[in-house]
Amino acid sequence: MIKAVFFDMNETLLNLSVLKENFDKHFEDSYALKYWFVKLLHTSTVTGVMDEYKNFGELAGVVLESLFYENGKTLTSETKTEILGSFKNMPPYSDVAGALKLLNQNKIRTIAVSNSSLEMIKEQLTNAGIIDLFYSYYSVDAVQKYKPFKEIYQYVAREENIPTENVVMVATHDWDLFGAKKAGLKTAYIERKKEIFNPYYFPADIHKTDLVELVREIINIRIK
Repeated sequence: MIKAVFFDMNETLLNLSVLKENFDKHFEDSYALKYWFVKLLHTSTVTGVMDEYKNFGELAGVVLESLFYENGKTLTSETKTEILGSFKNMPPYSDVAGALKLLNQNKIRTIAVSNSSLEMIKEQLTNAGIIDLFYSYYSVDAVQKYKPFKEIYQYVAREENIPTENVVMVATHDWDLFGAKKAGLKTAYIERKKEIFNPYYFPADIHKTDLVELVREIINIRIK
């Protein structure tokens, strides 16, 4: 039986449109945001491999500084605050509230698991108007190891006293699901962008373009 669903937040539940608007103010390259995010993921992975840890805000700021420097631009403290502050005000996708309510109705725990700090997670969910639809939320700060390292997935399952095989991880990032699958969770991929799921990662158990439809399949797993 599926007893809980872990949700990634940024780009899975929350639309990056506000963040992209702020990047577009400073870069003509439409891939600037994606490059920044990939470089941020690379940085968090390298520090994790080397058993070092800095919180998400620190890494995001350093990588943003690097992006501006590489493009011959000056990053003022005001611009840095404006761009990184966008994380606090990202709207949810239109299918998010309905999917969360459906899980709540079926008594399946809805749990946010993010690389952001607990303070940031709470602010994001509150500003998005969906915090009341969550049973709980967790930050990688608790284990000082970013996703997709397996520690955070297993930690949250232990804290919730739920076996990993009774948990589904939902994300739009194939690397996140790869980590969750290695940690013993079932996985569900929500397709938020046109992108090939990496064939060298473990495939997701569920693959949908609509979160409500994806959740219905999770509930069916629970019924079996």
